Amino acid sequence: MNLRFGTDGVRGRAFDELTEVGVEALGLAAAAVFGARRFYVGRDTRESGPALSAALCSGLAAGGAEVIDLGVAPTPAVAWLSAADGVPGAVLSASHNPFADNGVKLFAPGGRKLADAEQNEVQARLDEIMRSPAAPRPTVATVDGAGLVERYRLGVIASLAKQSLRDLHVVIDCANGASSAVAPSALRALGATVDVLSAAPNGRNINDNCGSTHPGALQRAVCDRRADVGLAFDGDADRVLAVDAEGELIDGDQILAICAIDLASRGALRENTVVITVMANLGFRLAMRERGISVVETAVGDRYVLEALEAGALSLGGEQSGHVIFRDLATTGDGLLTGVQLLDVVARSGRPLAELAASAMRRLPQVLRNVRVERIDPTVIVRLSDAIAAVEDRLGPTGRVLVRPSGTEPLIRVMAEAESEAEAASAVDELVRAVGHLARVGRES
Repeated sequence: MNLRFGTDGVRGRAFDELTEVGVEALGLAAAAVFGARRFYVGRDTRESGPALSAALCSGLAAGGAEVIDLGVAPTPAVAWLSAADGVPGAVLSASHNPFADNGVKLFAPGGRKLADAEQNEVQARLDEIMRSPAAPRPTVATVDGAGLVERYRLGVIASLAKQSLRDLHVVIDCANGASSAVAPSALRALGATVDVLSAAPNGRNINDNCGSTHPGALQRAVCDRRADVGLAFDGDADRVLAVDAEGELIDGDQILAICAIDLASRGALRENTVVITVMANLGFRLAMRERGISVVETAVGDRYVLEALEAGALSLGGEQSGHVIFRDLATTGDGLLTGVQLLDVVARSGRPLAELAASAMRRLPQVLRNVRVERIDPTVIVRLSDAIAAVEDRLGPTGRVLVRPSGTEPLIRVMAEAESEAEAASAVDELVRAVGHLARVGRES
């Protein structure tokens, strides 16, 4: 199968959709496009990781790159080292997906996720390689770079300068993923009392009823242990969700709002502006407007958030999913760094996380449904414009509608926000029916 880039690299079922042959070809393509003499490679804790990492390294080596194998490493650690050393990087990870999936994320020199033009160039080269007869690949002698991840851990610790988290009791859920060997020691080094969940990866338990996609165990543990805050990472640790002392989930929008307000109060929010994606809750937009903080909106994907941050020389942006970018400190979403910055706000303010979240923004009810279609027809959204406009008029200024095609699956995502969940659900139902009608018309025509 020929690999195709989606919203965040390539991804698929390991050894089926994502084969060693395909991953090796991707390594060869990336080496050709970047012309790099060195390449950092890391992976999360999936059992398919070692084999697919070896295939990627083989392709990179065939393209003339010296491969520095970081072993198990958080995605943001690879990006951090790429930025620090001006070396391109790659991560074998399917992020929050189950263990059977895997993927490849690429970073250009400087730790940036690929821009569309760069991604298209790699895709074109990959397609060309996959059409060509297989050539013998050299035996790969990678350089062991596992110790380099310590530089990233120390960088996260240093981000708080001389601040301390010594008065905070924190429970963290490492999703049996890449943060397992890094996050506990980093937080303890900052003085926090740390209880750890799901930090015993066995290759198959990554994201398995744990981490940011399944925060229930963390919510219970925070309450049972009377902790101040909980942090839930995903498998490759590029995102984080939080839990307050009452066990309530604090999502990426709320984390972003808390941090934006804190930075603004200290004159550290550049241009008094924050970057969000189209999926950000309307309550976030209303809260920022009340505080005079400007908002820049991008497509879904933290690479688009980063592009907007760099274009405007801005300092903070992120996604509802928990990808948050502190541009002065990192080049990609970083769950551990974001968690540390959030804990710092809690520690300096002396206020509980629940109080900070409540005062930062009011989440409006949001309903999201996915409509499966045979194929993504780019004209469907345009043809829905009248239906969308009618629903938006009915919802008024405290309602919002978003209809967009998925970047990874044959789905149309329909979302609505309103003052009540019933209003949002009714709006979504109406638009789902409209999508279904147009999809049927498309198939019949």
